[in-house]
Amino acid sequence: MGHGGNVIDELVTDHREVEELFGRIEALPSGDKDRKVYAEQVTMELVRHSVAEEEYLYPAVREHVAGGDTLADREIEDHSKAERLMKDLEGCEAGDPEFDRLVGMLMTEVRSHIADEEQNLFPRLRAACPPEALDQLGDKVRTAKKMAPTRPHPAAPDKPPANKLLAPGAGLVDRMRDALSGRGKKD
Repeated sequence: MGHGGNVIDELVTDHREVEELFGRIEALPSGDKDRKVYAEQVTMELVRHSVAEEEYLYPAVREHVAGGDTLADREIEDHSKAERLMKDLEGCEAGDPEFDRLVGMLMTEVRSHIADEEQNLFPRLRAACPPEALDQLGDKVRTAKKMAPTRPHPAAPDKPPANKLLAPGAGLVDRMRDALSGRGKKD
């Protein structure tokens, strides 16, 4: 899918890509090795997406939206739950019975988070934030995703400024590990 536009358009495109990967996982029988490949791809996308939201979207929500602190804190807690599930999923192969349970829990958590953002947070941000600011946030999010980690780091900071300082280094290490291991690629 093409990326571009304001922050909301960018993040909704990410949501659709994740849902497409979930659909690929669901279409395969339990134990199929490609379920693990798609789960790795989902994890890579979700981690990059979450880091970019934590660096730029949630600070904007805190600044522009009434009750933004509460909204942002709830979204970050959703990220923490999903990140712990992704970390547990890392250690499972597709044939492991725990794999299906964890991937199901991850899908439920992420789908709920996406629905909340798209039905609640995004409309409130769009109403409160000037279009130019949304466009600038879109550019910042796209840049952040290029530098972001691709593996879950549940203990990493999730609020600025620490997350903005540490994420690029973790991202570089993660991308090197992914390249060397072939993570997220089909045989």
